[in-house]
Amino acid sequence: MTGAADTPLRTALRALRRELALPDRFPSDVLAEAARNPEVAGHEDATDLPFLTIDPPTSTDLDQAMHLERRAHGYRVHYAIADVAAFVRPGGALDAEAHRRVTTLYFPDGKVPLHPETLSEGAASLLPGETRPAVLWEIDLDTEGRAVATRVRRALVRSRAKLDYAGVQHRIDTGIAEESLALLKDIGTLREQQEVARGGISLNVPEQEIVERDGTYGLEYRATLPADGWNAQISLLTGMAAARLMQESGTGILRTLPVAPDGAVARLRRSAEALRIDWPHHVPYAQVVRSLDPRRTDHAAFLQECTTLLRGAGYTVFENGELPTPAVHAAVAELYTHCTAPLRRLVDRYAAELCVAAAADRDPPEWVLTALPALPKEMADGTRRANTVERECVDLVEAALLKDRVGAVFDAYVVDVKEQEPTTGTVHIDDPAIVARIEGGTAELPLGERLRVRLTQADPGSSKVLFAPA
Repeated sequence: MTGAADTPLRTALRALRRELALPDRFPSDVLAEAARNPEVAGHEDATDLPFLTIDPPTSTDLDQAMHLERRAHGYRVHYAIADVAAFVRPGGALDAEAHRRVTTLYFPDGKVPLHPETLSEGAASLLPGETRPAVLWEIDLDTEGRAVATRVRRALVRSRAKLDYAGVQHRIDTGIAEESLALLKDIGTLREQQEVARGGISLNVPEQEIVERDGTYGLEYRATLPADGWNAQISLLTGMAAARLMQESGTGILRTLPVAPDGAVARLRRSAEALRIDWPHHVPYAQVVRSLDPRRTDHAAFLQECTTLLRGAGYTVFENGELPTPAVHAAVAELYTHCTAPLRRLVDRYAAELCVAAAADRDPPEWVLTALPALPKEMADGTRRANTVERECVDLVEAALLKDRVGAVFDAYVVDVKEQEPTTGTVHIDDPAIVARIEGGTAELPLGERLRVRLTQADPGSSKVLFAPA
């Protein structure tokens, strides 16, 4: 690990912020607007429902809270989403600042939030024991997990507990979860089965995460827990329900992803062959992915390769009932939109307004319709910036971890090889948790196999981590 006070890393992080021209504070008029009381005159009282939140342990910007019920012929999902629009005056300073920022950006030493912390981690966050305005979804499912009815309205809610993924997994596995939480496994599993039936796919790729302990930064691989997947299915369910409401109303903004081109699938097949992963020609890609174990290094390498088929996602606006082409998100295999993270993502506030209006059978507010045409580009720019921050931060921490080990030899696993340059690719190192470029050898890299590699460069101030075959 590297110390939080490590000058090269902190200097490089400050330089990255400057390079991307990121704001370091909110203007006073934005802070003043964020401190005003929310508009809750039209909110129903749903504080009797015992909601809970599931987030990383240190999170305080809590967008979603859920309460699950078993019913005579299936289930009911109550899903409360922070009602950011109750705090934001259309056309005001806070609104304009959110359009400049677009998404919350996460750094090892802090974050650049979409909204002031007084709102995103305070007045609008669904913190336990606090009454909060929310956009409340009620989605009824049949006994097989299919959505059969959707309602959405504004309501006041109160979370009873803030849980994390490991804690949820433990409670469910040991049988000590109360019924609402225990149903997360039942409903999540049914929704995963529905995903299989419609041809959707969720990639359980081990994530390279920056972690902080005792004032130091390091990297770890985090394999997702079953509870992560069950929780994600509730959000996916809501995003699909929202997209259908938009479709019925004739106006909306979808999250779309085109089907991967044949060439990309053919390349993935070659990777599967190199990794000795069985992929019969008659078996769909999604079925192969679901058969893999991300704890196996060769399977993890293939799952990483599979992410190439998910590139090209974007946001698409439609009006007058004319759906765009493509309209479906290929990985979800259904109409889908983002609507469950408004504290951290700009578009979700607009999606919520469109859905509330559609459910009430009325036209969307004019401020929503006025902003819609520009949202896809704003979101594309903001998402690209967020991806850059995530990638560059990991690169900087990797370089800081290894800056004193140039020349050292490591055991690695080759997870990617460039088709046009087979001596160049990507290696995965278990300890420390590094994913980095490799080049400089004379022989073709052995995709999916172990390889001894030598660290040739690592400097958080000037160069990324680079390896060569040892």
